[in-house]
Amino acid sequence: MRMGLAIDASCDVSQAFLQKHNIAVMPITVRIDDEIFLDNRNPVELHRFLDRNLGNRSHSAETIPCSVEDVQKLFLEKLVLEEDCVFCLTITATRSGINENVIKASFAVLKNYREAREKCGLTGPFLMRVIDTRSLFAGSAPAIVEAARLIEAGEAPAAIRERLTYVANNSYGYMLPRDLYYLRARAKKKGDRSVGLVSAMLGSALDIKPLLRGYRGETGPVGKVRGFEHGAETLFNYVAKRVHAGLLVPAVCVSYGGDVSELSKLPGYDGLRSACQECGVELMEAPMSITGMVNVGEGAVTLGFAAEEHVAEF
Repeated sequence: MRMGLAIDASCDVSQAFLQKHNIAVMPITVRIDDEIFLDNRNPVELHRFLDRNLGNRSHSAETIPCSVEDVQKLFLEKLVLEEDCVFCLTITATRSGINENVIKASFAVLKNYREAREKCGLTGPFLMRVIDTRSLFAGSAPAIVEAARLIEAGEAPAAIRERLTYVANNSYGYMLPRDLYYLRARAKKKGDRSVGLVSAMLGSALDIKPLLRGYRGETGPVGKVRGFEHGAETLFNYVAKRVHAGLLVPAVCVSYGGDVSELSKLPGYDGLRSACQECGVELMEAPMSITGMVNVGEGAVTLGFAAEEHVAEF
């Protein structure tokens, strides 16, 4: 059975990983004033966004997830002809409409795939499975990495689905923003009251940054630090300890809202890299999606890993 993967564009994995595993990307349209960006993890479009130096204008952006019709088109014109089973992984349904759109599209795809396949001389059933990673940005990556591994290992679809559900339920996504004012402005634009004006003012005045976590569909602060660099060091040191404690998927995924070469300049990153090397864990780097940057601001760091349930200690 030919099996493949499709992901939501705001799941942060590298272009090299996408190409290696032939992963399809369901794009997101980002509109900032009169400018349109197609967030499909294409490096050219990502650099165009960064080169525009949109700064504070980005917080007012409108993000439009891949529509039901576009998902249907992607599958019926391409994926049902190339694969026999496709796993679709999206960021948490509590923060984006893409998961719901893919589920709705799946009904039409599973109803109409036979005609499309028969025209190309293909027989046999087609399976489409939708997985909510229950996390955000780099936090979605462990489930994607595990999906690629299981497909390469030739596991059965039912076993893959069960395992991915387990990994998603135990995936931890952390985020360290640079600019609380930006984060508050974006939250206000989306009607999200999670970052209040007073906390943003105090945090900016005192250079206090929140450490945010996405876990099982819920997002919120689990700690706070003074200064971005100190925050990065705190986060990387914490994750290095989790690596030594053992992970469910041997990968730590880090994304950055800009040039990923900046990651190695942050304090604590070398220690995280050493911990991963010692434990046989792959440290994966990826640029944050355009969607991610308009939601949390450029220069933010997100990080994801999968582990047994534990208490965050910062």
